[in-house]
Amino acid sequence: MRTLIKNAKVLIDNKTETGIDLVIVDNILISMGKNIDNEADKIIDATDLYVLPGLVDAHCHLRDPGYEYKEDIESGTRSAARGGFTSIACMPNTNPTADNAAVVRYIIEKASQKGIVNVYPVGAITKGLEGTELSEMGTMKEAGIVAVSDDGMPVMNGDVMKKALIYAKQFGLPVISHCEDINLTDGGSMNEGVVSTLMGLRGIPSSSEDVMVSREILLSEYTKVPVHIAHVSTKTSVELIRQAKRRGAMVTAETCPHYFTLTEKACLGYDTNAKMNPPLRSEEDLKAVIEGLKDGTIDIIATDHAPHHIDEKNVEFEKAPNGIVGFETALALGYTFLVEQGYLTLSELIQKMTVNPARMLKIDKGTLECGKAADLILVDFDNGYRIDVSKFASKSKNSPFDGFKVKGRVISTMVNGKIVYQK
Repeated sequence: MRTLIKNAKVLIDNKTETGIDLVIVDNILISMGKNIDNEADKIIDATDLYVLPGLVDAHCHLRDPGYEYKEDIESGTRSAARGGFTSIACMPNTNPTADNAAVVRYIIEKASQKGIVNVYPVGAITKGLEGTELSEMGTMKEAGIVAVSDDGMPVMNGDVMKKALIYAKQFGLPVISHCEDINLTDGGSMNEGVVSTLMGLRGIPSSSEDVMVSREILLSEYTKVPVHIAHVSTKTSVELIRQAKRRGAMVTAETCPHYFTLTEKACLGYDTNAKMNPPLRSEEDLKAVIEGLKDGTIDIIATDHAPHHIDEKNVEFEKAPNGIVGFETALALGYTFLVEQGYLTLSELIQKMTVNPARMLKIDKGTLECGKAADLILVDFDNGYRIDVSKFASKSKNSPFDGFKVKGRVISTMVNGKIVYQK
């Protein structure tokens, strides 16, 4: 099967080149250039569209096994494809927990049968996410995990985390840390500040994240083992990571679109779609996150796609679960709020959503290179549209971005040379 994509815009050496043709034979991208002959089984006209490498999400929740009423591997990967993600790393807070080889094999086997994008399981750091006993990382690595994390819960015991870093290094597994001191969180529902006081809700201080970011950096420097900081949301965390990198610490970091687009004010009206963990922070924190993205302190933009059933969110604010869906909005929010505002170039945005997460996860994805699998997307950055959560492919619709006017619509997604989504 020979597929020819004609007249596309492509990012080459950080610049936009126009009129580029791409040739895919079976599942491999074999050539890119101008004025390639029209001999092909299928021709795709990409006039006015960008062809970009498929996005890589280093942090998502597919809820499978155990919570399939919220999302499953089939619906989650369809949602990912609609958002332009061709490779996704799913977190282990499933039921049962992905803390053993059997659950990991289940995820990989179901993804091969029902999934339409590449699915990479992340195994738990500790058994049952309880933060006490290390999981069997070696057998999970053999089964197919690409990293370890207790995401959703922090590893509160510093000695356990130190041992986890050393143990994970033996298997070449990145450690992704959910940085939260649950003693400081203490049942809070949103960011601690003026807005939480006005709303009469118990707040979560920014220090609950900051102290754990500091601990992870120090443990990484002590053990000489890399650590990746998940969902950075505070000004102090950004500065701690910045200073650590200047010292040469082996630390990488991610943030999510909601932390550079929304503040705690989105919670006004007790909108549970704006409830997440870490919570939406202050305007000062938002600006610091953007600055961290600009100067490279924050390496990755991840979705933290966290589906919840409407009945679970349609309750009192304090009782609602944390999290929002993110696959189908991430690229457009990044382009609209970062590129169009002049904070990042398109090339820098795409790097933070492709090359950088792939490098952190140690997977051979995230590039548009001849000789590699044809995982790519066609994107329209010229025409604006309004986000409509009712049209999401995800089973869940818990997003605070319904009705937002954005640019960056994914027109087509291709995985291994096969079109898995077409608008």
